[in-house]
Amino acid sequence: MAATGIHESLWLDTFDWKQKYPKLTTDITAEICVVGAGISGLTVAYLLQKAGKKVILVEAGNIGSGETARTTAHLASALDDGFAHLKKLFGIDGLRLALQSHQEAIDFIANLTKKEKIDCDFAWLEGYLFPTTDEEAAELQKEAEVLAEVNVLKAQFKKLPIAKLSRYQSLVFAKQGQFHPLKYLAGLSKRFSSMGGEIFTNTYINEVKEKGEATILTTRDGRCIGAQYAVITTNTPFNDKVTMHTKQAAYRSYAVGLEIAKGVIPTALYWDMHQPYHYVRIYERKDQTSDILIVGGEDHKTGQDDNSEKRFLDLIQWAQTYFSNLGVCRYRWSGQIIEPVDSLAFIGLNPGDKRTFIATGDSGHGLTHGTIAGQLISDLILKRNNPWEKLYQPARKNWWAACEFAQENLNVAKQYLDTISPGEVKNSKVIAPGEGAVIRKGIKKIAVYRNKQGKLQKLSAVCPHLGCIVKWNKAETTWDCPCHGSRFNAQGEVLNGPAHTNLEKL
Repeated sequence: MAATGIHESLWLDTFDWKQKYPKLTTDITAEICVVGAGISGLTVAYLLQKAGKKVILVEAGNIGSGETARTTAHLASALDDGFAHLKKLFGIDGLRLALQSHQEAIDFIANLTKKEKIDCDFAWLEGYLFPTTDEEAAELQKEAEVLAEVNVLKAQFKKLPIAKLSRYQSLVFAKQGQFHPLKYLAGLSKRFSSMGGEIFTNTYINEVKEKGEATILTTRDGRCIGAQYAVITTNTPFNDKVTMHTKQAAYRSYAVGLEIAKGVIPTALYWDMHQPYHYVRIYERKDQTSDILIVGGEDHKTGQDDNSEKRFLDLIQWAQTYFSNLGVCRYRWSGQIIEPVDSLAFIGLNPGDKRTFIATGDSGHGLTHGTIAGQLISDLILKRNNPWEKLYQPARKNWWAACEFAQENLNVAKQYLDTISPGEVKNSKVIAPGEGAVIRKGIKKIAVYRNKQGKLQKLSAVCPHLGCIVKWNKAETTWDCPCHGSRFNAQGEVLNGPAHTNLEKL
């Protein structure tokens, strides 16, 4: 993905994963099968195993190979969709529950790292929400008024400790946090295993079906897992064909890591109020003379951008504009964010099912939403009351979000026009080594990739989820679906759902 000399994910580069888990090679049964080994999957597996249940965890890749390794690892209860907006959507009581649940998620992580002795660089921090225009400053004042009404999240106005951004007062939140996400996953998976939980990696689930009193999960190579309950925590649910995907949309979010002199700014979380907004934190390098400034943002709908490379360059330019003593860019990566139409995750029973639970729609708060999911779903399976159940239930309907729902689905409908449009190029001769493009051949559209040795590979350009035409992502050398966010590598192998089969080889 990255240019020469630039690493990809900072987390993958700064942690050597030593734990190995086997692939599932036989049929197996358990009380609960959790699919997906990110924050939400490992949290729910840990809590249920601790409660005495027999739990197995399956992961299509390796632990840490999914979206958790592609976050910027902010732990925030200051929700980025705006307090006034959330109050409109869920009322003052719903907003209070949302803020409480995210703060309790940070507390859960802090307490668990201490209790289980997980060395993951966890730290309590302040979070600065700062405006850069008069209009944003006025909006921030309204946000503070809503917060005062809720009286849950502690915040006060302070001057931002960044000279070029200190024109306006910032709203500063206490008890925010940060950590190293892969170190946390490693500790959580190790503890889950020590309690008797089983983990199977490189085990791809193709199908989930409820039959009588059982739930049957089938792997790509035909193995069956029988369980009382299934929990699908794969960022976007592959077991659901349509329903949930009309209520959320996939976005790419980008991040860069630049060297910064130690002590230039306080270690804290920083968020501006642009649309899309920028989010900033410091990664402290104990054995180096400089730290890493992580800057994220430049979000756009997956498959709907012609120049992802520019997103990285724009982040670097933004950072260089406002921060002093910056060195070279050492890291750059992107991640898949699933945005729900009403700003909060969908956690609970999959609509229409009785024993299949899902966690999706994490928005820009995947680490806290994922922790909430672990707590909530484990409570639901254990028949415990949880005050967050109604707020996050996947079957909810929010009439205040009807406009957003209509806009997102109109956007999806427009993407299907690509089935009748010309190809991106007329023929494969103009495709350079290491590049891809969609061409038309008669009534078919073909995704053509030329590898660095000059050999062509031709795939169907039709996404196997719901038939949208994929687009080439130059910066990440992937085929991305602009309808529901499925992503495939250059060879057509699925990377992100909801598609769970590869692009057809031609």
